[in-house]
Amino acid sequence: MGKYPSISLFFPAWNEEDYVERAVSRALDVLPKLTDDFEIIIVNDASTDRTREICEAMAQKIPQLRVIHHPVNLKLGGAMRTGLAASTKDIVVYSDVDLPWDMRELERSLHLMEYLEADMICAFRFDRTSEGPKRIVYSFVYNMLIRSLFDIQIKDVNFSFKVMHRRVLESMELHSEGSFIDAELVVKAIRKGFRVFQMGVDYFPRTRGISTLASPSVIVKMVKELVRLYPETRAPQPPVQPVRLPPSVQPLHAVPPSGRAARG
Repeated sequence: MGKYPSISLFFPAWNEEDYVERAVSRALDVLPKLTDDFEIIIVNDASTDRTREICEAMAQKIPQLRVIHHPVNLKLGGAMRTGLAASTKDIVVYSDVDLPWDMRELERSLHLMEYLEADMICAFRFDRTSEGPKRIVYSFVYNMLIRSLFDIQIKDVNFSFKVMHRRVLESMELHSEGSFIDAELVVKAIRKGFRVFQMGVDYFPRTRGISTLASPSVIVKMVKELVRLYPETRAPQPPVQPVRLPPSVQPLHAVPPSGRAARG
């Protein structure tokens, strides 16, 4: 029997024909060792390459795989909202489909979640030098801005390795349409009193395809959404539907992995 509760793992995907099969294959190597009840969800955000075709072919062979297609491109925020809403299991895991972290780290995050009685685990990257100076500068400035504006000690808010209990998602509504959604998710969870912890992981940059996260248009949209959603994100309102009460308020903690010193 698996050691952990049921798990939903979802990947947003836009023109990721080079990565979707690898992502699903590695997920299938890891998830059955952790739980007897899991699902893998791919949100195809109106891809124009062979992503849809490849995903549908895999779904016919893999009963745990669900594929959701957007008729129009809704960007990262829209794809994440779809994936979070479609997830049905007790633990929800979000990752980019190019797997910038080793899928085997999922077991460590679940262990920390259980040991620390956490509601959410957010990973941060140990070493980002392979991204190049421009991406490093953009990320440093953005993370510093989020920490200052929302008064949270988060190292790497936009890194796509987040593990959370379903109760976190049931407590909030997310509105971001772009890459600000990561900050919106984490800040609202902390503001609502959930226990949020961090852990460091090795980072594996994309080797195929094109990342658009550092493009000027994406950065401009992030800033616009930050301005528009700042009041609601800083002081989120209760959800429309009643949900289970969160645990008592706890500060954000940094949890370095055993044997290694945490680095920003």
